[in-house]
Amino acid sequence: MIIDMNVDEKQKNAFTLIRQENGIAHLVMDVVGDSMNTLKAKFGEQISQILKDISDDQSITGLVIISGKKNSFVAGADINMIAGCKTAEEAMALSRQGQMIFSQLENMHIPVVAAINGPCLGGGLELALACHGRVCSDSITTSLGMPEVQLGLLPGGGGTQRLPKLIGVQKALDMMLTGKQLRAKQAFKAGLVNEVVPSSILVATAEQLALINIGSGGVKANKRHQSFIDKLLDNNGIGRKLVYSQARKSVLSKTKGNYPAPLKIIDCVQMGVEQTSAKGYQTEANHFGQLVMSAESEQLRGLFFATTEMKKEQGVNGIEPFKVNKTAVLGGGLMGGGIAFVTATKAKIPVRIKDISQQGLSHAFNYSFEILNNKVKRRFMRYSKMQQQLAMITGTVDYQGFSDVDLVVEAVFEDLTLKQKMVNDIEEHCNEQTIFASNTSSLPIGQIAANAKRPENIIGLHYFSPVDKMPLVEIIAHEKTSDQTISTTVAFAKKQGKTPIVVKDTAGFYINRILAPYMNEAAMLLLSGEPINHIDKALVKFGFPVGPMQLIDEVGIDVGAKIGPILEAEFGDRFATPKAFDKLLSDGRLGKKAKKGFYLYGQQAKQGKKQVDESIYTLLALKPSSTLSDNAIAQRCVYMMLNEAARCLDEGVVRNARDGDVGTIFGIGFPPFLGGPFRYIDKVGAKKIVAQLTQWVNEHGQRYTPCDALINMAEQDKTYY
Repeated sequence: MIIDMNVDEKQKNAFTLIRQENGIAHLVMDVVGDSMNTLKAKFGEQISQILKDISDDQSITGLVIISGKKNSFVAGADINMIAGCKTAEEAMALSRQGQMIFSQLENMHIPVVAAINGPCLGGGLELALACHGRVCSDSITTSLGMPEVQLGLLPGGGGTQRLPKLIGVQKALDMMLTGKQLRAKQAFKAGLVNEVVPSSILVATAEQLALINIGSGGVKANKRHQSFIDKLLDNNGIGRKLVYSQARKSVLSKTKGNYPAPLKIIDCVQMGVEQTSAKGYQTEANHFGQLVMSAESEQLRGLFFATTEMKKEQGVNGIEPFKVNKTAVLGGGLMGGGIAFVTATKAKIPVRIKDISQQGLSHAFNYSFEILNNKVKRRFMRYSKMQQQLAMITGTVDYQGFSDVDLVVEAVFEDLTLKQKMVNDIEEHCNEQTIFASNTSSLPIGQIAANAKRPENIIGLHYFSPVDKMPLVEIIAHEKTSDQTISTTVAFAKKQGKTPIVVKDTAGFYINRILAPYMNEAAMLLLSGEPINHIDKALVKFGFPVGPMQLIDEVGIDVGAKIGPILEAEFGDRFATPKAFDKLLSDGRLGKKAKKGFYLYGQQAKQGKKQVDESIYTLLALKPSSTLSDNAIAQRCVYMMLNEAARCLDEGVVRNARDGDVGTIFGIGFPPFLGGPFRYIDKVGAKKIVAQLTQWVNEHGQRYTPCDALINMAEQDKTYY
């Protein structure tokens, strides 16, 4: 075995060439100092020179590309490198550089095989696609995908050209337009990899694939599974034309034209498949350059950097968290079941659920069973693995097994007396260090801890529904919560796969407080005669995943009715909910859970189509008539949210603008391409927002009064970032 360091010492040997006695060489990529390999522009000349040296060396008959990282191949291109581009031309040149290096790899006269273990994403998959063959491990960490669209970009190293040729136009578009990642078996079925093997024989299998293809002019691709319809659409021009057309319609339906990247991806694929590869590659580079400089990508990359920063932070600087070895959940409803699920499956910590009845426990167990069993049915998980994860969740109708619990999450009804009783019970049945975390959506944590013997252990941990899907949690410390409790709870939430933001202990905390004026404004618009579906469509067009009226139905009209008075008592009339909405509760309209709200549910609703329950107009004595534009409706609702967000930051409810932005995007679906409320205030300008709010004060009333923080920003011409 001969090791050849073909890298400048400054780069600390990111690439190492190791010659084997059988003529196969290993090219090992290991970016020293980084936890994962990423592709950087400064590696361009190095890798190009290494490939030339390999081509010139007659003793090397095949090449296997390997990662020096234990559990990852290549995670993609370095986002900082992309963010550093100052012009579209710079970004386009970056794309062309990547294309040329990968073309150099593709045109090697010897067989080149990628040995993939762990994440192989973005530029990493483009690297693998440029190889003549691909072998991946069957590890659960192995995934292949092109998630660039999630950053408002497209694959810029030839991915839009090679992927469709390998797995077909439909599957390639599905991967690139959604950022979907394929597990090992899915990748094999799609024809993306030649073989799937245990990681212990990954490199040996890749070597063997290279050896048997020496002199054959390339590695034969794995035959992908295609249905008759797939073949019909993929293998002729008319079929593909239909695919492109349907893809564009689907993209516009989902994005409302707010995200330019998906349409440009379709354009690149169509150009390469229907015209020539040269045109396809040039189109890809041009579009990549334009997207890097787009406002949408800038905001999405900003969100990526913000969440990356937050992952590195502790709850309180310098305070190390205690290790949580065992947890418990009080309450076996949907929330309790969801919290138990993410604790057992994501955090991998045993969890004991306590409920007053066996039926409640059964509901909670079923939450986890249904999610995991669905994974087994879709062959994402082995049955034995499901049993192993379910065994992490146990239940009780008393407090047996609670004496050694480190952290308890309370998820009972929003009733202060009940929650205070739960605190007393836990202090009696658990140890002196046990943390009590309340999943309250509105009740101040200080009040929940009012009668506690150990108030320093009490904290708020507010999840959003459904728990297994929503990434945000609010962590609420009251004035007596210890720093140790904060850091331990933040670390626990991160283990559950959540993005935690620490917020101040005030009514509604942060998310519900800024959501309330937005929802109230939508209600006011309805009472002024704007149709329900017009209000919702206007906000979906603006970029929210669902409109405010549908969101009220999803959350529950009764939940809003409980939170409203708490906020009004704390902050005054601007949080007053319309009295007319009392009629909805009297009519039993609790929303989706009661199959009765603003929309039709159950047998009354047509399949796949959201229909307004027209009887609600009669109930509220309204004659719906649309008088405002989509933009006017969106502005009215969103500006109310922006105004309250500015107040919250000014009052220290959130620590900084970054947390406020990330929290709003992850918690209520504020349009990611706008970067969050504070970045959006910067984009529109505080002066313009204050002027518009002031105009509405004169036209519609005092609830639009701009807060002092916004007025000061407007006067001093300041921005949040």
